[in-house]
Amino acid sequence: MNGNSFYEKVYEVVRLVPSGRVTSYGAIAKYLGAARSSRLVGWAMNVSHQVQPPVPAHRVVNRVGLLSGKAHFEDSNAMEEKLKSEGIEVLNDQIQRFQDVFWDPEKELDFI
Repeated sequence: MNGNSFYEKVYEVVRLVPSGRVTSYGAIAKYLGAARSSRLVGWAMNVSHQVQPPVPAHRVVNRVGLLSGKAHFEDSNAMEEKLKSEGIEVLNDQIQRFQDVFWDPEKELDFI
C-alpha cells in the first residue's frame, strides 16, 4: 500500500469489510494511522461510487451506526436497502444491534 493515496487506502480497507458487517469512518481512519481524519474517510466514501473495483460504501457508517452517508447514494433509500439485503437491520436510519455487526479493522486485519 505504500505510495497509494489516502483515498485508495480507504477503499482497500472498505473492500475487506465482509457482507453483513459494517465499520465506521473513524475506525478506518484510526486503522490507517490518521485517527483525526474520519471526515476525510467520509469524503472518500462520497466519491467512491464509480471507483473500480467497486467499493461497498454502504458498509461504512458513523460511530454510532447512523447512515450519515445515505444522501450520497443513487437514491435516499439505496444505502439502507443494500444493508438490509445483507441481513443488517436498520430502523430510522440507525443500524440495530450495531456492536454485533461492527467490524473493526484494527482487530480484524493485520496492517495492510
